Amino acid sequence: MIPAVLVAGTSSGVGKTTVVLGMMAALRRRGLVVAPFKVGPDFIDPSHHAAICGRPSRNLDTFMMGMDGVRRSFARGVEGADVAVIEGVMGLYDGLDATEVASSASVAKALGAPVLLVMNVHGTSRSAAAMALGYRSYDPKVEVAGLILNRVGSERHRSLLEDALAPLGIPILGTLPRRGEIALPSRHLGLEMGFESRHDLDALADFVEENAYLDRILELGCQVPAVEPEAQAEPEAETVQDQEGGRIRIAVAYDEAFCFYYAENFEILRRLGADLRFFSPIRDPLPEADGLYLGGGYPELYAGALEESPTRHEIKKAAEDGMPIYGECGGLMYLCESVVSKDGFSEKKMAGVLPATTTMTGRLQALGYVEGDVVAENPVVARGSAIRGHEFHYSKMDCARDARFAYRFRRGKGIDGNKDGLVEHEVLGSYLHTHFSTFSVERFVESCRGYRRS
Repeated sequence: MIPAVLVAGTSSGVGKTTVVLGMMAALRRRGLVVAPFKVGPDFIDPSHHAAICGRPSRNLDTFMMGMDGVRRSFARGVEGADVAVIEGVMGLYDGLDATEVASSASVAKALGAPVLLVMNVHGTSRSAAAMALGYRSYDPKVEVAGLILNRVGSERHRSLLEDALAPLGIPILGTLPRRGEIALPSRHLGLEMGFESRHDLDALADFVEENAYLDRILELGCQVPAVEPEAQAEPEAETVQDQEGGRIRIAVAYDEAFCFYYAENFEILRRLGADLRFFSPIRDPLPEADGLYLGGGYPELYAGALEESPTRHEIKKAAEDGMPIYGECGGLMYLCESVVSKDGFSEKKMAGVLPATTTMTGRLQALGYVEGDVVAENPVVARGSAIRGHEFHYSKMDCARDARFAYRFRRGKGIDGNKDGLVEHEVLGSYLHTHFSTFSVERFVESCRGYRRS
């Protein structure tokens, strides 16, 4: 058993991220080790969690990971922690289409975790009780263990809310006043990343500490799941060695331009025998490596610096030499010929590995879960496999007529309607963000091992 709570909202925009960050900061200030988690595929909120808690935040996503994958991730993530805080996604019951899959509720049920429901009560009094009753009653298997009332207007407003909610018997564990200065900075893909954060953590901690009952929240908890080992067993010692006795080296682009990674993807690569060598394509040369992993992020914001860096030429040479390279979203954009600004007045050269040009647009081009099939050979995932993930981008691509695609989607837009995964040399780049619990990346590690031996 561990003190744990899943902080969910009645909808997006009710203030759950502010509550979660304030809770984490306040608990850390008390000297507690906080294990952070995020429901869904988001990269940005976890970066804030990690900055506050000093340990990686893990995504819990029942679409990409399944119920057992969520349990395994939670069990690993709470090791050595005093308390677990899980940030929900959208409204409590909002999932894939009209199902509960990928919802905060599905994660709460997978873990048996109590839910702390954040409600925006601005302009309501007795209606708040109807809302709380509906959320508690909608699915009896979800335990709504307490309420956080956000945007309370005055002491009288708080008193009215308490009187209206008292007959329900759901504890009110926080009443947060309206505070405009607590708002968090954002950009087109959401909040700024945690390493860029300009908000005052002490102010957030004070805000929650003064207006929520943290001691009572710490009395909530759930059982740490006893999970079965993953179907993909841990590799034997000899399988992670090459003929010279060394581990496979995978370079990982990690800086302000490439910062969208699931923490467990790194762990899975290491368990498969890879040493990860982090570097910045803006500032650093390509490390000595047997493969390259380029995550998503904001290459469009740093396109000038990426163009000026000689590292793009090193990556192109490595690709032409046969190095296995895997790029997701921002990594895909960087591997292409160039990035064109949304006004069309600026074009910056990128690595030039994949036969396409990226153009930024003023509106969202794709958002949502993706599933499909692998239809072409590539260095990362076996042909004939099913694949799942998430896409979220404001750019579009103009590909060469003879471009080869590795994925055909049954759900999602990808690069070209239902095709994604550009392949060239031993390089795969796609808009798809993947969690490595969804498919085995042992093929990628083996590709890197083969390149090392060649």
